[in-house]
Amino acid sequence: MATKIDYYSVLEVSRDANGDEIKRAYRRLAMKYHPDRNQGDAEAEGKFKEINEAYDVLKDDNKRAAYDRFGHAAFEGGGPGAGAGGFDFGGGGLGDIFEQMFGDMMGGKRGGRRSGADLQVQVTITFAEAFAGVKKKITVPSRVTCESCDGTGSADKDQPPETCPSCHGAGKVRAQQGFFFVERPCPTCHGTGRLIRNPCKECHGAGTVEKNRTIEVAIPAGVEDGTRIRMSGEGEAGGKGVPAGDLYVHVSVEAHPIFQRDGSNIYCRVPVRMAQAALGTEIEVPVVDGSRSKVKIPAGTQTGEHFRLRGKGFSVLRSSARGDMYIQVVVETPRHLTKRQRELLEEFEGDASGHAKGSPESTGFFSKVKDFFEGKL
Repeated sequence: MATKIDYYSVLEVSRDANGDEIKRAYRRLAMKYHPDRNQGDAEAEGKFKEINEAYDVLKDDNKRAAYDRFGHAAFEGGGPGAGAGGFDFGGGGLGDIFEQMFGDMMGGKRGGRRSGADLQVQVTITFAEAFAGVKKKITVPSRVTCESCDGTGSADKDQPPETCPSCHGAGKVRAQQGFFFVERPCPTCHGTGRLIRNPCKECHGAGTVEKNRTIEVAIPAGVEDGTRIRMSGEGEAGGKGVPAGDLYVHVSVEAHPIFQRDGSNIYCRVPVRMAQAALGTEIEVPVVDGSRSKVKIPAGTQTGEHFRLRGKGFSVLRSSARGDMYIQVVVETPRHLTKRQRELLEEFEGDASGHAKGSPESTGFFSKVKDFFEGKL
């Protein structure tokens, strides 16, 4: 039989180390030699087994006392510290290591569930409501605290729920399989950590009942499509003294037939007749807050040119700043001309065809085209 290494040496602690020092040493070494971090390393796997075996003994005051007195013989052949691996209801161990290494990746929480379930609802608002902010009343189907038992789950208010004797309130138990511990919800209390001797007849001991609630949610000015608003404690009631979960409101903003949004800025495409763009004009445009604003269009304005109205955009969340509104001009070419209109345009085209300054973009473009065909470009 192979000689076993001293458990204190395995954990690299002195014999007078206290429980916290032993636990810290175990966590450090277990993370260092964990199989997931040393895949295919047989030596690390063996070291990991030794670390867990040593910690299983030294973390328990009775086992540690037996080991200090009899050494490894205390756990062999029916010695005073011998005992088959079974359910472990204490703290520490592999559960702590996995929580440190992987966090709450699967949504688990130490000591049972700490809150009721979170809820999600969708709310659709108009473009104008997103601009100004709005309060919306929403109906949320959820579980709420039972009024008959005040959420305790017990019909007798003088007899509150008892701590579960099986898991000592942890809500979970650990079964040892080889050198691993498998964690499961406590079968006695179903993961709640508490027992109720006389369940409430209204909620049957759950501490909550199903009910539709009407909640008012304040949607701030400047909210964007897809924003998620968290309302703490407005989710499902936890029951039996457990706090309620959270409510997440997903905001959807309807499209507007006139305005488009880009962050905190608003864009509005405004058609302008060809003659207006050529001669210059002043137009009146709507603003999303319901007001109107005048915009001067200078002579010779081209399609795509922008004119800015400062501070007429959306509010910026968590800031006093505001965006701007941009008027984008679209020069409209007339259709269905009268005979007289066609004659005037033909006359205008004849006068303008030789006038490069009147149409600098087209003149410059076709000049480059000519150079291209002549091999100059």
